[in-house]
Amino acid sequence: MLVLGPLAGVTAAYMNFSLGFFVGGQVLAGLLGSAVTAGYGAAGRHGANYIQTAAASVASMSGMGVLLQAMAWMGLPQPPAWQMVLYLACVGMFGVGVGMLYTPVLVDRMRLAFPSGLAVANILRALTDPMLLRRSVRQLGGGLTVGLMAGLASARLPLLGAIGLSASTFGAGLVVGARIGIPAVMGGVIGVALQPYFVSIGWLQTGDPPRKIMFLIALGTIMGAALVDMALIFARALPRAQRHDERKAPPPVADDWRRIDRTHLVGWVLFWAAATVASGHWLLGQPLLYLVVAVTLVFLFALVNGISVGVSDSNPISSAFVVTIVILAALGLRDPGVGLMAGAVLLVATSVACDMQQDRSTGWRLGTPRVMQFRYQVLGIVVGAMLAVVFARLFMAAYPVLLQDQTVLKADQQPAAWSSAMTYKFVGVLRSLTEDLPFQRTAIGVGIAAGVALEVLRKWLRPHTFVLDAIVLPSPYALSFGGFVNLPTSLWFGAGGVAGSLWAARVPARRDVPEDMSSASLFGGGLIAGDALAAVGIGVASLVAVLA
Repeated sequence: MLVLGPLAGVTAAYMNFSLGFFVGGQVLAGLLGSAVTAGYGAAGRHGANYIQTAAASVASMSGMGVLLQAMAWMGLPQPPAWQMVLYLACVGMFGVGVGMLYTPVLVDRMRLAFPSGLAVANILRALTDPMLLRRSVRQLGGGLTVGLMAGLASARLPLLGAIGLSASTFGAGLVVGARIGIPAVMGGVIGVALQPYFVSIGWLQTGDPPRKIMFLIALGTIMGAALVDMALIFARALPRAQRHDERKAPPPVADDWRRIDRTHLVGWVLFWAAATVASGHWLLGQPLLYLVVAVTLVFLFALVNGISVGVSDSNPISSAFVVTIVILAALGLRDPGVGLMAGAVLLVATSVACDMQQDRSTGWRLGTPRVMQFRYQVLGIVVGAMLAVVFARLFMAAYPVLLQDQTVLKADQQPAAWSSAMTYKFVGVLRSLTEDLPFQRTAIGVGIAAGVALEVLRKWLRPHTFVLDAIVLPSPYALSFGGFVNLPTSLWFGAGGVAGSLWAARVPARRDVPEDMSSASLFGGGLIAGDALAAVGIGVASLVAVLA
């Protein structure tokens, strides 16, 4: 656990700095955790589940190091490391409690699918087969080795750097496949094609990268699609809940493995909510009003985003952040620094809460003791809060390019290998607090309309063919990715997606093996981990050379 947790953490931090999203560490940690616990037979799946739970929590928290990058972009003073660690830990503990609070509703009562939770449960079941376990570890290790070599080569060979080679980006494409990768490329191409038009209407200046405005349209697209999905989810869930109430059946007795003490849980939530507000106010000097509003909004978005994760495996935390900033602005917020710290409550707590629900869905399928799994989640939050600050400062010290505010850079100045799409979104929205540009609201509105239209058509027509699903009516969530990153990043991501689908077509997966354990998916996960380790190794070596 002490190895796989930091490995998942450094992978998540690297992907957030380089891409702007990260692939959860559940599959990686579950796979390698099963290798550790294989000697315990079928019962070893619970130990592997504990390990993946802790590692996934470390990954969720470590990826939040982009908050420190956002401070650097906006020229804000960074608080002492211990204060930031304590604040992140308080928010994370609050998120864990809220996630567990909603677990009986989303997992036990509504029984949402939670695709990743199902995949991990299937993996932990399947890996009781020693031969399957050895094959899977071998494929993952091969990808890790290639990713490590590619990362080291990219740093030493100018040609590879010039073409923007990124093993992690290509690996992420291998994991998601062409149905996600091709729409991401389309989103990037649309931005480049519309760049002259945006310049002509004053939304961009000559030389600005397309994503300077496309990220707002992409945010709106996600929000529009989420509105449609949430409306349908509640429309389906409400009658089910009403029928349950009409029957007035006595509540079923919970199995021993999923029993929790509700009184202690409510106390946990209230304590860490108060600790979040107190640490934000007294340590970081943030206004109480905005912190209290942010904490309150967590209860809404942990439910809404939790349903989204349970249905589509998508956690629109960017939308939660943006909506929070809009609400706080309506209450009088004008300070971007305050907005960042208050928005961080939604960002961290919602991410952790939804991850908690995802892990509980795995435990529900395996019969893993819920209280014990909660303890491993808490352990992951503690370690992840520390590593978030450590990894953020390590990467920014080793790669000064991460300190450059990409929201003000021209297109030819944009770094090829460090898109930092999540940071770009946050800083772009926060700048609107002090730079009131009406066309930015128009761009978000255009995106919302596009997202609603696409999602309604997809729900109505239910495209099953590849051309309809990936090109004619692509997923708004996948299409929006191309608006957050530069075109070369989209192209490598799309290339990985196409390669992954071709690989899957040529090498059919075993029927008893989950999709997440396909050869392409495992090799892609290894590429991501290897590239991250290469980046950390190069960064540490550079720092040592400077200090020497």
